[in-house]
Amino acid sequence: MSGGRFSHLLRVLWQAVLVSGSKLWEVPTAPLGFSSNHTTSLEWEPQCQYRHLQDGVRITADIPPKLEGNWVSTRCEVRPGPEFLTRSYTFYPSHLFKALQHYYTDSGCEEPTYSLVVRGKLRLRQASWITRGATETEHHLHKVGIVIHSQGAMHRPAARLPSVCVGLTLGGMVPGHLYELYNAQAGRACLGALGFSMMELGLVRVETQHKPHGGLVQELFFGDVHTDWTKRTYYRPTGYQQPLQNAMHHIHPCPACALVFRASEQRPPVLPHVPALARPSLHGRWVSQRCEARPAVLFLTRDFTFRPDEHSWEGFYHHYSDPSCSQPTFTLQASGHYAQGDPSAKVAGGTEFVFKVTRVSVTILEGATARVLNETRPGSCGKVGGWEVGVEQDVTATDGCTVLGIKLPHKEYELFKTEMDYRRRPLLFIGERPTDGSSPDRPQKRPTSYQAPMVHCGEEDTPTSYHHTNQLKLAASGAKNLPWQPSFVLVLVSLLLLWYDGGTVHSV
Repeated sequence: MSGGRFSHLLRVLWQAVLVSGSKLWEVPTAPLGFSSNHTTSLEWEPQCQYRHLQDGVRITADIPPKLEGNWVSTRCEVRPGPEFLTRSYTFYPSHLFKALQHYYTDSGCEEPTYSLVVRGKLRLRQASWITRGATETEHHLHKVGIVIHSQGAMHRPAARLPSVCVGLTLGGMVPGHLYELYNAQAGRACLGALGFSMMELGLVRVETQHKPHGGLVQELFFGDVHTDWTKRTYYRPTGYQQPLQNAMHHIHPCPACALVFRASEQRPPVLPHVPALARPSLHGRWVSQRCEARPAVLFLTRDFTFRPDEHSWEGFYHHYSDPSCSQPTFTLQASGHYAQGDPSAKVAGGTEFVFKVTRVSVTILEGATARVLNETRPGSCGKVGGWEVGVEQDVTATDGCTVLGIKLPHKEYELFKTEMDYRRRPLLFIGERPTDGSSPDRPQKRPTSYQAPMVHCGEEDTPTSYHHTNQLKLAASGAKNLPWQPSFVLVLVSLLLLWYDGGTVHSV
């Protein structure tokens, strides 16, 4: 079944099962127990675990979110295509907004090509029944303009514009001059040829990090951009892009923040040069920095260990039912081998890899899924009747798990990049997953953008699995007391099948 049909099924299930009222800001509470003003403060490994869940840091997310203010990119962003850009969005109390998007030829955002200035109105609608913790919105564009920054830079956008866009032909565009691409009143619409879309505004979430010694960091998440260029103009997001940070409350130091904040459509930001690492060094352990959200309503954290001498890897995927990653549902442990290829010809700074998954084990952390797996056909998913909450099962002997969509062995074509963060810690960027839930199992499907970066752990950190997995098992003990509802099983199985691609387990 296609990812689109599953998405429709998921929407129907959520609305039919969880909707119990019609208040504008009503949020689903049963059976998941979510609060509209959610606070996270958990105890994790102190040396190398998820940054937002350690050291007493609290995360709050209000519904409805407060958008007023200036929000800026913290680094050069990479979108599918690839596209390289920085963003600066301003929201006003009147519901009006101004969005600046600056596009570049390079992955370091040092050579600007053109800037888009977008004006419109954004209204918050209701808490999302599809993506927990998010708010759905309705936006209306008033005007969209483009500014070309050099004669050489105009070829790419101008070549896409149709002849009906008077004055926007290749020979008629002057660098530094603002040209109108869209006007709601005048009826001019020249956006489709550029692949332009503001559908990202359809889903929004604001998180506030409360530091233990005072101070705030606020992050604004907008909806994800479809990895298929042909679908991005009408795709309704269910996941997020990399967040923007509040210009007044951001992580320090942030060299890019000030440059993006002070920029304009005529003066785009030129980010400071970051020396590229010739080839990524994967040795050691890498973990997620935050609770990550992906399309199709998935919340997870990742924990990888690479052994270059053996060309082997091991990964833990901890899945949760909530956007703060405090309610564990199941954990996957996958392992196999990888081969490093050449630098990417499409995405400068990236390196091509091929990964092979040869072994997978599953640990169920709540009772409903264990019941479902215990009813599977013998030989299709581990030991039938052997699924218990908190007990790991190896599904390699059954060539995976049919009901979870896991098929072994499995190969994927990947894109990796490493760089340093503001604290001079190594970061690892792994290719973005296809939005439709499929797998990059062919060279043509290799990613051209990245997931949220993972941070490198020092040698003194504890082993990958023991401490963290045991804490998850303890956290899951309360799940045994939850009332079992068949409708919740259907929702959970739909989520699992959305994540796994009809017979392939995703390696990274």
